[in-house]
Amino acid sequence: MCFKVFNIFFAFAFLSLSIYGQDSTVYFKTNTTVINGAERFNEYENILREEKVAVVANQSSVINDSLHLVDFLIEKEINILRVFSPEHGFRGKADAGAHIKDQRDAKTGLKLISLYGKSKKPSYDHLADVNVVVLDLQDVGVRFYTYISTMHYVMTACAEMKIKVVVLDRPNPNGFYVDGPILDPEFQSFVGMHKVPIVHGMTIGEYAKMINSEGWLENGVKCDLTVVPCLNYDHNDYYKLGIKPSPNLPNSASIFLYPSLALFEGTVVSVGRGTETPFQIIGHPNIKEGDLEFTPQSFPGAKSPKLMGQKCTGYHLKSFGESTLPKRKQLYLFWLLTMYKEINTEETSFFLSNGFFDRLAGTDKLRKQIESSLKEDEIRASWQEGLIEFKKIRSKYLLYADFE
Repeated sequence: MCFKVFNIFFAFAFLSLSIYGQDSTVYFKTNTTVINGAERFNEYENILREEKVAVVANQSSVINDSLHLVDFLIEKEINILRVFSPEHGFRGKADAGAHIKDQRDAKTGLKLISLYGKSKKPSYDHLADVNVVVLDLQDVGVRFYTYISTMHYVMTACAEMKIKVVVLDRPNPNGFYVDGPILDPEFQSFVGMHKVPIVHGMTIGEYAKMINSEGWLENGVKCDLTVVPCLNYDHNDYYKLGIKPSPNLPNSASIFLYPSLALFEGTVVSVGRGTETPFQIIGHPNIKEGDLEFTPQSFPGAKSPKLMGQKCTGYHLKSFGESTLPKRKQLYLFWLLTMYKEINTEETSFFLSNGFFDRLAGTDKLRKQIESSLKEDEIRASWQEGLIEFKKIRSKYLLYADFE
C-alpha cells in the first residue's frame, strides 16, 4: 500500500510536468517593478497631515523592502500615536496562534497593541484620540490567513467610532486564481469570517472594499475607507515578496503551496513547521515510503510544532510548488486525498478531533467528501455554483486587470 502510494505520487507529479510543459519557469514581478500603496505617499499625505494617526502594521510593512512604514511616517512628521499588530506580532516572529502581549517598540517608543492577544478588536480607549487608522499588511490571498480578519475588526471599530481608514494596498502573491469551497456561516471563526472561497484572488485593498460595501462588517456598519492602489500590478502577475509575510512562509514556493497545504493543519500530518522548509514538505511517522525524512524541532516561529521530536517520512514539494503548482491555478487536493488513504486507520484518525479542519475548510462537507472517498473532480464540482456567485461579487471591487 505505502509503496504504491509513493509511486503514484511521483507518477502524478511527472504527468503534471508533461501537461504544463517542460519549461516550468515562473516569471515574477517584484518591488523593482511594482509600486506598493505605501510608497505612494503623495496619494495619502493630505489625509494624514495634521491628524492623530494609528498604524496597523508588521514586519512586512516596508518601503522598498527596507524602511519600515512607521519609521517612514515619523520621518515625514506624521503624528503617530500608537501601532496595532496582527498575528505573529509587530516584528513577525511569534508562533502561529500564539497570544501576544502589548508592549513598546524599542526603536520609536510607540506603544504596540496586539490584535492577536486578549482582544482582536481595538477598544474605545485604543481609538478615542485617533482620527485616522492606516493599515499596511502583506496578505497572501487565503481566507484563513488571519490578517484579513484583523482588518475586519479594525474596520468595524473605526466605523463605529467614525474614524477614517486608509488601506495601503500590496500585491497578492496568490492573486492569479480563485478556488475552493465557500465559507458556510456555521463554521465562521477568526480563520474564516466571510462567505468567500479559500483562495479569493483579491488584494487586501480590494478585499477591504468588498467587506465594507457588501455590509459584511459587524452589524452591517460601513467605515470611511480609502484604498491607495499599487502601480504596475494586475491579477495575471506572479509576484515575489521581498520580505516573508509570516515566520513559516519564507519563500514563493511556501506561499504558492500554502492554500493547499494549510488544510493539513487540521490533520495529524506535519507541514514542516519546526524545520527549515515549512509549508514545503509533508510527512508523518506512519508513512513508510517517501523521498525525505525529517524531525520537527523547536524553531523561532514554531516553538512547539506538531510531531516535535518524532521522525517523519514524507515528501519534498518545493520544486513542484514553485514551478508547476502556480500554473495550475487551483487548489491541489491530490496530497490531501492520498495522505488520508495512507494514514487514516482504526488506530490513527487522520483529522484532529478539535474540528480545526472544518474551520479551515469553512465547511464540514470537504472532510465528509474525503471520508467518503470522493474523487477530486467530484469534490471540485461541488464548489462551482458558489464560486460563480462569488466571482460576480468580487468583480465589483477589483482595482486591477483580472486574470484571464
